[in-house]
Amino acid sequence: MVLRMQGYYAILDMKGSSLDLAAACDHASELLAAKPCCLQLRAKQLSLASLCELGHALRPMCSARGVPLCVNDRLDVALAVAADIIHLGQNDLPLAEVLRVRRATRAESLVVGISTHDLAEAKFAAAGGADYIGFGPVFPTQTKTDADPAVGLSALHEVAGAVEIPVVAIGGISLDNVAAVARAGASAAAVIAAVDGAPDRTHAGRSIAGAFAALNEVPRL
Repeated sequence: MVLRMQGYYAILDMKGSSLDLAAACDHASELLAAKPCCLQLRAKQLSLASLCELGHALRPMCSARGVPLCVNDRLDVALAVAADIIHLGQNDLPLAEVLRVRRATRAESLVVGISTHDLAEAKFAAAGGADYIGFGPVFPTQTKTDADPAVGLSALHEVAGAVEIPVVAIGGISLDNVAAVARAGASAAAVIAAVDGAPDRTHAGRSIAGAFAALNEVPRL
C-alpha cells in the first residue's frame, strides 16, 4: 500500500481498559467513511490481548476502504496485526531500534512515524529515518492530560519547511483552525475531539480533509 499522508489523519482513541469490540468497530467505520489518509489505533489502557483483538478486527475494515492501519506505541502489536504504520512517541522504543526490528523481521513496508515537539526533535527524527513526523501540540489540547505546551502555527511552519518528510499536525485542531494548519505547511492533521464530538463524525472528518484539498485555491503562509 502506497502511503499518501495528506489530509485527515484519523485516530480511534480508545478510553479505559475494557473493550466493546462492536462499538469500537462502529466508531472506526464512521471514521473510515471519511476516507482518511490513515486510521491510527490509540489505546493507552487496553491489555495487549484486547489491543490485538481490536487490531485484527480493524485490519480487514481498513483494507476494504484502502486506508492504511496504524498502531500507536506498540511495535509488537503492529507486527502481529500486520499494520501498515507504527507511530511512536519520544519515550517509546527508539527509532533506531524500530528500524533494526523492521529489517530483522523483513517488514520493510512498515511505515514509521514519530511524535515531535520542537524543531530539534523533528530534524532528528527525519535524519534518523522516520517516514513522517507528528508535530505539536499546535494548539492547547484536552486529549492528553500530560501534553506539552502548545507550539503554535509559526513553529509548525518552520518545521514543515525544515524537513522533507510529511508533517502531521497534532493537538487542539478543530474545524475552525484546520485551514490555518494546512496553510502553515502541514501535510495532514490528526484530529480526535473535533471529530469524535461532532454530531456526524464522517462529515467532520471530510471537512478536515477538505481544508487540505482546498490548498490549491488558498495560498500557504
